Amino acid sequence: MSYSTPLCAGPRFGTIYAALAFLLLSLSFAPPLHAAEPVEIVVSGIEGDALKNVQETLVLPAGLIREGSVDRLWLGRFALQAVEKTRTALEPFGYYNPLVTVSVEPAGEGYRLLVTVAPGEPVRLTEVTVTLVGAGNKEVRLLRVAERFPLKKGDVLLHQRYEVAKGALTSRAQELGYLDAEFSRHEIRIARDAATATIELVLDTGEKYFFGATRIQGAPDYPDSFLRRHLTYKPGELFSYPRLGETHRNFTNSERFKEVIVTPEKQDAEAFKVPITVQLKQGPRISLRPGIGYGTDTGARFTVRYRDLNMFHLGHELYSYLYIAERLQGLVTGYILPSPTDVRSSTSLQLNLQQEDTSVYTSRIVALELDRNRSFGTGKLGTAYVKAQYEDYTVGAQDSTSRLLLPGLRFSDDRYDNLIRPRRGFRYALDIHGTHQLLGSDTALVQILAEGSYLLPLPWRLSLHARAKGGTTVLHDPLKDIPPSLRFFTGGDQSVRGYSYKSLGPRDASGKVVGGTQLFTSSIELERALFKDWGVSVFYDVGNAFNSFSDVTLFQGAGVGLHYFTSVGALNLSVARPLGVDHPSIHFHFTVGFEL
Repeated sequence: MSYSTPLCAGPRFGTIYAALAFLLLSLSFAPPLHAAEPVEIVVSGIEGDALKNVQETLVLPAGLIREGSVDRLWLGRFALQAVEKTRTALEPFGYYNPLVTVSVEPAGEGYRLLVTVAPGEPVRLTEVTVTLVGAGNKEVRLLRVAERFPLKKGDVLLHQRYEVAKGALTSRAQELGYLDAEFSRHEIRIARDAATATIELVLDTGEKYFFGATRIQGAPDYPDSFLRRHLTYKPGELFSYPRLGETHRNFTNSERFKEVIVTPEKQDAEAFKVPITVQLKQGPRISLRPGIGYGTDTGARFTVRYRDLNMFHLGHELYSYLYIAERLQGLVTGYILPSPTDVRSSTSLQLNLQQEDTSVYTSRIVALELDRNRSFGTGKLGTAYVKAQYEDYTVGAQDSTSRLLLPGLRFSDDRYDNLIRPRRGFRYALDIHGTHQLLGSDTALVQILAEGSYLLPLPWRLSLHARAKGGTTVLHDPLKDIPPSLRFFTGGDQSVRGYSYKSLGPRDASGKVVGGTQLFTSSIELERALFKDWGVSVFYDVGNAFNSFSDVTLFQGAGVGLHYFTSVGALNLSVARPLGVDHPSIHFHFTVGFEL
């Protein structure tokens, strides 16, 4: 729940509010102040990456400036060296015959080093030859990379593009199992007077390699079959370094091992089969982590997390999570049986005891859920589940109980590049579940929930984060037969900021919020990164819960946010104000973690 401080409404407040948001962002763009340097280096005549490379090359040597005073003799020698340094710095960009002049002139209490460049015509390629020899000389996937070599006849000779293209060709060869691939010839012939050049590359692929046997050491408490489910390859398959990287991540992400070393023993390869050694160092099997926190929706909280990662020495996991907050208390205990073949798939059984007391309703839940999780690739997870739930609740003027047997399907795809502080990516999820009296439930319904978010990096350390969530209940009994856990409410940290927790939704005859059968919320937020671990943002939220699409009222909120990013998650403070209401008030929202 959010804290509210009433303020006077009107145009004056809106102007101040907008000015505050503008000030926060504009301050973040303010350039830093620097003291004047004793020697200023000015380069003219070139631009872009060529200019940047020259500037990085013309770094004043240590000792030229001592205690703010410039060694004039040393500066003169540096000016003479600057000509050749500049010419060398321009060669990677195809300029092999530039005219460079350097002069030194007084500038206030210091000096100015003027470097004037007339780059001339860049060297252009008259011939580019890329040839494959060895066992992979007819490998179509490798020939395709060679044919797409980015430097062609008539192009400017750019050394960086040349080196990147060479690296891409050898990397692709190694990805295809040609571990001995190397260039038997790699020549650039330059005719400076004619400003032309030729490239000749010959890649000798060598023989193709395959995975051999894998030896796993250092984890005697885990069965061998459990450990081998982390491997992303099988003996006899084409050797691939990316596959080894995935294997390393699988072991590391299991949180069972403090140290993971995956080593291909290429020197011991027989018949071009490379044996693999996986060296593990076991971490603690049991962990107990207490914690304290605060969120405006639930209030102050205390948590205890317990995990046993190797039940019965089979690699099974037992976990329990106790949380006690002002408005939400619960205990979640579960048991996970890992799939014998896929590290991302599992079967789990979870018991959930929960009590929630909001300003809108009170609810006490006992639920038992059986899940079958299956991976469909990196970031993609599908779940078939069935939940048995008993709920005792009070909402509005209604005091009742509910008994449900709820089967369902979930699917999610998470492509954020980092869970702590993502820079780009997206996530979407879909959940379909339903029940009927024939299953022993008190009510009948089908619910569909969909949500998604997208994070787009922008110039000037800006990022745009968009989120949306929708839900619909169809084929349902009257609302009074649906418990609060299956009704929709909005308002609070995760939906429409500027309003109290779950304070928005359809109301009963007495004016109390009782929730709805349909849901829509959306948010757009523009954030500006500050320093290393801080950020400020402006945002706009809209949404509501309702019962009919023909009679929809969407509530709006807007505000500014302050974010501090730590190694365990973000601390987010949002100051929001409702829009389009007669008596708006300021709400403060505090959350921990990245909001997906």
